[in-house]
Amino acid sequence: MSFFNKVLASVGIGSATVDTRLEQEQMVPGEEMKGIVEIRGGKTDQRIDDIYISINTQYIKESDDKKVYVTTPIERFRLAAAFSMKANERREIPFSFTLPLDTPVTFGRTKIWVATGLDIKNAIDPTDKDYIKVLPNALLNGVLTSISDLGFRLREVECEQASYRMRKRLPFIQEFEFVPISGSFRGRLDELELVFIPSSATTADLWFQIDRKARGLGGFLAEALEMDETNVRISITQNDLPTLTNQLESLITKYC
Repeated sequence: MSFFNKVLASVGIGSATVDTRLEQEQMVPGEEMKGIVEIRGGKTDQRIDDIYISINTQYIKESDDKKVYVTTPIERFRLAAAFSMKANERREIPFSFTLPLDTPVTFGRTKIWVATGLDIKNAIDPTDKDYIKVLPNALLNGVLTSISDLGFRLREVECEQASYRMRKRLPFIQEFEFVPISGSFRGRLDELELVFIPSSATTADLWFQIDRKARGLGGFLAEALEMDETNVRISITQNDLPTLTNQLESLITKYC
């Protein structure tokens, strides 16, 4: 192969390409993700040093009093050891791995994508990007249903930088923000915020911020000083689902 083609490949022209085909583009955390990575050789022989797949999202981080979006991997998987690709060669690599339990759901502005990349020495590394839809598992779905049954509407969902107290494996948490539109909490609460932190497929911690509605001068002063907010944490299991609506109603009522 000519020196000219090698030079072109080093800047990504006529280099190897990568394409990922997922068996399904919709799943829940804890499910198995399967697919095939197809690599097509370019116009010259090249050595592939590494093949990886990463699950990625973005979260909001405050920097210099400004909010910026930061891209971060949720998990990264290595698919194969180094090997050589001949010009115009085609190769398929099947893969299978578990979508992490703490993968955010794709509600609101949250986006999740699968990025596949090849590491090629002295060349621009080719990549492929595929968006997926992540749905709540049974436990989170039960929590969201119970909150809805209490008269709340989901207003916003965002991934934000986690505080030191709430930070686990990932540098962010996903926050669900609700407003009461009917039922006994309408007029008593401004909003209800939830962070769902799973510890297994059937257990999780729920962090609530209960924001009471200001009443009178004292209420407005409390709101200005953020004294109208109460933070509460509880742990639940899948066995709690049949009575969860009543449990959450009692919890929220206690701090109204």
